[in-house]
Amino acid sequence: MYLGGLCCITDRSISQLSFEDMALRALGAGIGWIQYRDKESSRRLIYEESVTLRKITRDFKAVLIVNDHADIAYAVDADGVHLGQDDLPLNEARKIMKQKIIGISTHSMEQAKEAEKMGADYIGFGPVFHTSTKDAGNPKGLDMLREIRREIRIPVIAIGGITPDNVRAVLAEGADAVAVASALLRGDIGKNAGMFLDIIRLTNQ
Repeated sequence: MYLGGLCCITDRSISQLSFEDMALRALGAGIGWIQYRDKESSRRLIYEESVTLRKITRDFKAVLIVNDHADIAYAVDADGVHLGQDDLPLNEARKIMKQKIIGISTHSMEQAKEAEKMGADYIGFGPVFHTSTKDAGNPKGLDMLREIRREIRIPVIAIGGITPDNVRAVLAEGADAVAVASALLRGDIGKNAGMFLDIIRLTNQ
């Protein structure tokens, strides 16, 4: 499964750009994984945006993950779906997505182990640091990330408050990749992505 070190999460509460423009700027800067997160639109609009993002990511040979909606992810032939703890159970989502990627948001060791046991392809773990992007509870910190990495065999994508200043420390604790919204989408997406990607490359050498 391609991770590439950096996942761009779209979020209209952070950027006034369209989802299409967010994706284009991130992909153009070299990011190879777009996670389409949209908590506000109707399911019909989410489907239509997903169709557009699927075309764009195909053009860039990049991965598209649709948040929350396994049926929409399947309908647009996305590479996978990312589920929260309150979304469709993983075993039911697998009936829809079959061989596609299924990731799960986790916030504790118990949730991480359950996701692995149920057949998740990766877990998102966090928030590692404080984040105002979404209400995901108290920061879990680097120590907890290290424990998760020690116990979990599937890929771990760290999320929550990750910036160019702390991404090296996150990767040093064993995260396979980081998922970022605010620190990518605020300001110049291309410039922000370039900083992250340079640090990730140097850290992984």
